[in-house]
Order: sequence, then structure tokens, then C-alpha cells
Amino acid sequence: MGEGIRGESLLYLTDEQLRQGIEAMYFAYRGFTADPDRILESMAYGRAHHRAIHFINRAPGTTVTNLLAILGVTKQSLNRVLRTLIEDGLVESRVGTTDRRERNLYLTEAGTALEHRLSDAQRVRMRTAFRDAGPEAVSGFRRVLEAMMDGELHRQYLSLRDAGQ
Repeated sequence: MGEGIRGESLLYLTDEQLRQGIEAMYFAYRGFTADPDRILESMAYGRAHHRAIHFINRAPGTTVTNLLAILGVTKQSLNRVLRTLIEDGLVESRVGTTDRRERNLYLTEAGTALEHRLSDAQRVRMRTAFRDAGPEAVSGFRRVLEAMMDGELHRQYLSLRDAGQ
């Protein structure tokens, strides 16, 4: 009975409760990105570089077109990021095997090492937060995040998640 009442009360959040949730997301995101930002700053990189490295690592051989769709950035913006990562020896661009116009992206050894440093910092923070919050909160948090995703974003997320299993 208690669970039902608690669950129903969440359906009727006040504007103040929603504002607090929005602010919590902002501050949590700052905490989540703080450690990688320090690593990236020392290399004169930003979050766009981190996102590109992360998703190239998650889907080795991904195309530039696919990465554009995942990141939701302009081609010009992604090209600047990729050019830097390629010049610095972190990403390799190979001609597609089925379509020579395509470019397949792979992390180099140095790129993989950087990806591990960035992700390890975030995994420590996530693991600690999940452990402190408990399994029910982890499951609920994931459901809330997925519910906030638009249809296409949710499909992309599920595709990446399923590919990693």
C-alpha cells in the first residue's frame, strides 16, 4: 500500500519539485563532467571531443554520418573535432569497405587510452552514486532518463546499449 501511495504522489509534482529536479540534473551533470573536463582541458579539448571519443569507442568503425546522428551536431562542427583527433593520433579514419565514400572511424591505441581515462573517472562517480542510492533508485533513475528521450534518441540509445551487451 505504501509503495502505491508514494508512486501516485510522484505523478503530481509541483512546479517547485520539478524546478528542484531540473537544478539537480544541472548540478549532477557538472559533477559528472568535472573529472573528464580537467583531463580534456590539459589537452586543449572540450566535451565535443569527449563525446566523439566515447561513441567511436562504443561503435568501432562507425561512420561519420552515424556519428553525426548520434551527437546531433553540424557536419562542420564534427569535422573540426574529428580533424583535431585525427591529427593528434587519437582517431583513425578508414575508407569504407562497401562504400568508398564512407569514412569509418576507429580509436587508435592512444585514443583508447584517453577514452579509458575519461570513462574511468565517470565510472567511479557513477558507481559510488549508484551504490549510495541503492538498486531501486538505479532502476528508477534509468527509467526516468529513458522517459526523457525523444523517440529517435531512445532508439539510438537502445541500439548502442544492445550492441554493447
